[in-house]
Amino acid sequence: MILSGKEIKNHIGGDIIIEPYNEKKLNPNSYNLSLHSELLVYENNILDMKKPNAVKEITIPEGGLLLEPNKLYLGRTNEFTKTEKFVPMLEGRSSIGRLGLFIHVTAGFGDVGFAGYWTLEIFCVQPIIIYPNIDICQIYYHSILGEYDLYSSGKYQNNTGIQPSLLYRDFEEKNI
Repeated sequence: MILSGKEIKNHIGGDIIIEPYNEKKLNPNSYNLSLHSELLVYENNILDMKKPNAVKEITIPEGGLLLEPNKLYLGRTNEFTKTEKFVPMLEGRSSIGRLGLFIHVTAGFGDVGFAGYWTLEIFCVQPIIIYPNIDICQIYYHSILGEYDLYSSGKYQNNTGIQPSLLYRDFEEKNI
């Protein structure tokens, strides 16, 4: 079951943490999250799952930044979120999607217990100018049924910034 906006508000500061929180960003069944001014892009055209891939940082100026199609940009939310009771989910806002801008390739599903900033996998269909601090996506929460363990991955938990893929650590752990 998805929490209503009123139910999200009832849990703010307790079972749901969103910092900073602004009630004006609350929707009927979600909360808008905004885009931080920093992005990462991979330096190489060919990425290797088994190795760390070099990235460079780009700052989105107040006047906007032109994104190129067929290029992956990693961004993050301005907001830190945490919940140990609900399953957080992330989706793009419909106004953003209607401009051909995707905010996640496959990683919109969060784990109960996740705490941190959301890394966004930004991809555009055609050239588009983006701006810092725009409400770019929305977080919503599902209740969870049954016993569960909290998310405890050392890869992404309690992050403080944009995180490129750490998949290579899985290969190291399994000695593949």
